[in-house]
Amino acid sequence: MSALTRRALTRHALLGATMLAASAFPAFAQTPQLVRIGVTPGPHAQILEAVKPIAAKRGLDLKIIEFSDYVVPNAALDAGEIEANSFQNQPYLDNQKADRGYKIEPVGLTVNFPLGVYSKKHKSFDTVPSGGTVAIPNDPTNGGRALLLLQDKGVIKLKANVGFKPTVVDVAENPKRLKFVEVDAAQTPRTLDDVDAASVNTNYAVSAGLNPADAILKEDPKGPYVNLLAVRAADKDKPWVAELVAAYHSPEVKAFIAEKFKGAVIAGW
Repeated sequence: MSALTRRALTRHALLGATMLAASAFPAFAQTPQLVRIGVTPGPHAQILEAVKPIAAKRGLDLKIIEFSDYVVPNAALDAGEIEANSFQNQPYLDNQKADRGYKIEPVGLTVNFPLGVYSKKHKSFDTVPSGGTVAIPNDPTNGGRALLLLQDKGVIKLKANVGFKPTVVDVAENPKRLKFVEVDAAQTPRTLDDVDAASVNTNYAVSAGLNPADAILKEDPKGPYVNLLAVRAADKDKPWVAELVAAYHSPEVKAFIAEKFKGAVIAGW
């Protein structure tokens, strides 16, 4: 065998060994895709922690970033400071897009948080006195959702055709002459010492140590209020987006939600 032939065979053997190593250790073959995902504290963040190891197996390195309110996550996503967010429902996203011109699209359903009305002073809404005070979120989507819940339970009646975003000026009938106090959604649990009742989104209720089972009024788990994963419109068809949705929609995550939240948070897919 000539020296030239021996060198060719050696190069061939080395190439084969390199390819075998790459196939045997796929984790070293490519760098994981970094995905910064914005969430609000509480269940959204906890669920994403359960998603994280599953996403890692699908080639994604999730970096979970918590925001304390409902406004910043879409601003950060639109600005490219994060790649995705998980905190909002479709009516809220539609309102944000209409008001701010965001080019953000939903890519997958996540969970439903049935809205609750809580009280430290009353065991039933029937005992809330005439002229009592009720705190509701001050953003159009969640404030409207609170008013729709009160209408659904027969507490108030709204004007016709108000859609999903009624405001207090749309209250047509108010037999108890309730006074509505509008505050930031994240602050509604803190008002409970000062008001007769407060409408609190479940993620903020859980974070504040409230038990959703103790709500004196509770939204039926239906309608358009299932939360969603959102990304920039320019990214929605990228492969990492499909992998993120698949990781979230895994059986392991659905089981985690059922076990962790005992029905206070419901898988929406």
